[in-house]
Amino acid sequence: MDGVDKFKEFVHLHGNQLTSSGVPEHFWHTLSRKLEQQIFDAGNAFQLLMIEYNEGEKDPEDPLFAVVVAKPAGIKASNAQEIYIIDHAWTYRLNNARTRLKQVPALLNRLANMMGASHLDTDDAIEFVMDAMWRYNQMYALGTTNDTDIPIEDRMPIWYIMDELGSAVNHSDSPNFRIVPFMHLPEGITYSLLFPVKDAPDGEQVTRDFAEVNNTDADIRNALLLPWRYTNFKDVDFKQSEPDPKYFLDGHIEESLPIASATSPKIDRLRPLRVFTTYSMVQQHLTDPLFQVVDQEEEADILWLTSHFKIYREFSEHAPNKFINQFPFENVITIKDLLAIVCRRTASKYCDEETLQTYPKWLPTTYNLKTELLQFVSYNQARDEKELDNHWIVKPWNLARGLDTYISKNVAQIVRLQPTGPKIAQKYIENPVLFDRVDIGAKVKFDVRYVFLVKSTEPLEAYIYTNFFLRFANKPFGLNQFDEYEKHFTVMNYGEHLQLLHLKCADFLKLWIEQYPKFNWTDIENDIRQILHEVLVGATQKKAPCGIGKSPQSRALYAADIMLEWEGDGDEKRIQPKLLEINFLPDCKRACEYYPEFFNDIFKLLFLDVPNEQMFRSLKL
Repeated sequence: MDGVDKFKEFVHLHGNQLTSSGVPEHFWHTLSRKLEQQIFDAGNAFQLLMIEYNEGEKDPEDPLFAVVVAKPAGIKASNAQEIYIIDHAWTYRLNNARTRLKQVPALLNRLANMMGASHLDTDDAIEFVMDAMWRYNQMYALGTTNDTDIPIEDRMPIWYIMDELGSAVNHSDSPNFRIVPFMHLPEGITYSLLFPVKDAPDGEQVTRDFAEVNNTDADIRNALLLPWRYTNFKDVDFKQSEPDPKYFLDGHIEESLPIASATSPKIDRLRPLRVFTTYSMVQQHLTDPLFQVVDQEEEADILWLTSHFKIYREFSEHAPNKFINQFPFENVITIKDLLAIVCRRTASKYCDEETLQTYPKWLPTTYNLKTELLQFVSYNQARDEKELDNHWIVKPWNLARGLDTYISKNVAQIVRLQPTGPKIAQKYIENPVLFDRVDIGAKVKFDVRYVFLVKSTEPLEAYIYTNFFLRFANKPFGLNQFDEYEKHFTVMNYGEHLQLLHLKCADFLKLWIEQYPKFNWTDIENDIRQILHEVLVGATQKKAPCGIGKSPQSRALYAADIMLEWEGDGDEKRIQPKLLEINFLPDCKRACEYYPEFFNDIFKLLFLDVPNEQMFRSLKL
């Protein structure tokens, strides 16, 4: 293959990538040649310098190194030769960063030298690097979170730190260079590309914009630059207000509402109700003779689907005598940022000015990092000023199983996570009620999952399933090493080689009485019932799309994940349940294994109005 054909192949493989990254076309041919010949010649054009500060002058945000142009003729942005390949010192995923630093001393030493921590011993150097790396981290992903061709685990952000030269290129609001990541497909290796955007004479410092975003709002830029440049945001009002209906529709698949004359399906009790389902647990465990699982959707009285259902108007017109297992716009409680909005509707005030406790108390303070970044930073700084705990858990809006979820009190990390995809920052529960695991001899975090059923939204009729489910961390709790999954997370059933404690609620309650005899679980459950009732009141307070829509043909099952937090001291000490999230069509495998009548009982209550006071309690106290 001659040079022309090689370049055509290069453009075929990488043209879209280079265009989307904004790499000017006149650099492409040089880049192709340098990659083919493995020419890493940045050292011939630039010089790495250590910055000297007078004693006491250096601020924590000030850089240690700088890069300057080292070509007598300078660098011209129009010169097609002036694109340079930057190697990466470290590429990793956050969930194994600490392990790699422990396992590879040479890597730790290299990073410590880059970050000014070469004087520290191994353990302290690891902690320093884990904290300081957010000033150096860059990120790319192999696909979007909606790219179904790539497994979801492989779509999580991949972080990297450039080599010494790339990491020493400092910020400027008027930069003379850009650096972008670039995956060279033939090698399967990601590099960074350094190229000029304006002419730079010999000796001029090389700079780039650390906050390359389309949003030109000065305050947003300053917030995104917090890892490198402190700005005081305490004058920004951190109070949240409810967005307009367009927000609830943003990125949402179009959804119709039932016709006004829709009514609840008529039940023929002389035969079994026919059920079509795409969920294997229902297929296997709906065994009561009052129901019959069928293979054809057209034959069914009940559709129990695992995919999101959106065509309620068409359903009410063409299948008026069928049930569906979802409600219109139920995403207002199953998507995390919308859930927080719905919950705040139930509060009579926003927050306590002294303690900064936001309301309702059962909802951890939650900010949308895409639309409420400034409010979050302001609230974060206000908590710092009052010396309040400032640990946060950053979660994607629409992923489960702890994927792409991080815990940090480092605002630099949280700000750097903001561009990686839509996320919320939720106040981390720093004083959780712990469970003493005798099998490991330690007190660990745990959470409680309650299944609840909604039969109607107008009027509101909902029930809690009294057999709750438990998830436990595997390592002793402590407010440190937040990247250690088994210490801070409780979802263990999806990871390889993770220990999973199976404990039915009846056995848990016996141990609960031993560990916390002064705190009656019935009182805790009543608080949880009240919380879930308030959530549904908030969710049905407004019409769709801002609230769950009315649908007489709908019945639904959800799961609420709850954590318990200590409040007060001494005789005033009490347990406050905290709502973490609500799940659409939760995994019911364990429920079916523990309680074989699980789906039989649920279907009889939802579709045949058969009460079961032993298994279900109304959410309305």
